[in-house]
Amino acid sequence: MAFLFNKFQEAVKTLAKNPMFAKNPMFARDPRHLQFEADVNRLFLYTSYYRLGANAEEKDAEEIIDMASKASVSEQQKQVQENVHYQLTNMCQAMDNILLPGTANGSSQVPSEANNHPRRSGLSFAVGTGVASANKPDVHATRPLTLNELSNKFRDHFRYTLDIRPSQIPHKDAGRGLFLSGKANAGAVLAIYPGVIYSPAYYRYIPGYPRIDACNNYLITRYDGTIIDAKPWQSGSDTREIWDGSDLVDYNAVPPKSQESNSDRAWRMLSKPLKKGHSEKFGEVLERRNPLAFGHFANHPPKGSTPNVMICPYDFPLTEKDMRVYIPNITFGGEEPISMKRFGSFWFKSRRSGNQVGESPVLKTLVLVSTRSVCDEELFLNYRYSNSKKRPEWYIPVDEEEDKRRWS
Repeated sequence: MAFLFNKFQEAVKTLAKNPMFAKNPMFARDPRHLQFEADVNRLFLYTSYYRLGANAEEKDAEEIIDMASKASVSEQQKQVQENVHYQLTNMCQAMDNILLPGTANGSSQVPSEANNHPRRSGLSFAVGTGVASANKPDVHATRPLTLNELSNKFRDHFRYTLDIRPSQIPHKDAGRGLFLSGKANAGAVLAIYPGVIYSPAYYRYIPGYPRIDACNNYLITRYDGTIIDAKPWQSGSDTREIWDGSDLVDYNAVPPKSQESNSDRAWRMLSKPLKKGHSEKFGEVLERRNPLAFGHFANHPPKGSTPNVMICPYDFPLTEKDMRVYIPNITFGGEEPISMKRFGSFWFKSRRSGNQVGESPVLKTLVLVSTRSVCDEELFLNYRYSNSKKRPEWYIPVDEEEDKRRWS
C-alpha cells in the first residue's frame, strides 16, 4: 500500500505542474479557478486512493492516475463527492448501530425520524417563536452515551477518533488544537466543519458583519462563496437535540482580535448585521455528540511543519434523511436555495432558482481529508490567508503562490 501511495504522491506533484494550466487563457484571467482545479485534482487522487482499500493492485492505481490527467474537473468533482459520501455513509451507519436502541449486526430495527415524520423546510421550524411543540421535529431516544463514550466506540470501529487539547504549536496564540487519536490512511475523511451555513444571499446576517472575522476565529469560506460559522457549535455536547445555531455573543461588544483602525471601528458601528426575522429562525435535530464535528479546531502548521489535511467541499444530499442527523450543519434561512452570481468581490441574486430541474437539494458543507497517513498527531490545515491584508505574526505561508491564487 505504501508503494501505491508513493505513486499517487508523484502524480499529485506532476499534475500540479501540468503546463496545460499555464497555457489556458482562462486561468491567466482567473488564477483563483486554477487553484480550485488543482485542489479538485488532489482530492480526486487522495480520496480515490483511500477507496481502493488495502487489497488494491498497481493497475488500479495506474488507472486512477490516468483518469486524473484526462477527466474533466466536473467529472473529478463528482467522483470526489461520491468517494466522500461513501465514507460518511459508513460512518453514519456505524454511529446508528452504536446509538440507536435495538440495533445489532449493522441493521437498525428502529425507524429513523426522517421516515416517521415528513420533512419540512428549515423555515417552518421557527424555534423559540411560540410554535406548538407538536410542529417541531421529534428527538428520538438514543442510548445514554456521552460524547467521549461515543468517540471511544467510534475509534473501536474505525481505528481513529478526534481529540481536542492544547496545541503543540509553540506560540502564545495557538490555543487548542485538533488531534487524531489512532491511525488513518491518506484520503480518509477525518473531520467535518460544523456550524451555520451562510450563502452569499445572507452575508449581512453573519454576526459581526461586515468585519465578520474581527471577533471570530471559526469562519471558513468555500470556493463557491458559502461561509460556514462554527463558533455557535463550540465543542458539541452530550445530547441529540434540536439545534438552531444560536450564538448569544454581542459581536459589537467583543474586543477585536487585533488593533482596529478608525475605518474598521466606523464600519463596525455603522454597518451592524441584520437581525433574524421570524422567517430566518430554524432548527434541525442534530447529533451533538458527533465525534467528527471538530474541523474548526485544526490549526495552521507552524514553521517547519506541513499540512496533513486539506479542505474538501462536500454537498450533502438532503434526500439522505437517515444520515441528516450526523451532518453538523444548518443553513441560515432554511434549505431552499437562492442562486447568486459573483462579479468581482460582489454577489448578486440571480433570476433563476437555486436548484435546476432534476437536481436534488444539498447542504453545502466542508470536510477535512488526510493528505498522507496520519498517526497519533496534531492535524494541520493550510489556512491560505490573503497576502493583501496584514496577517497574524504566527502565520507562515505554506505556499505563497497558492495564497495569491486563492484570493486573486
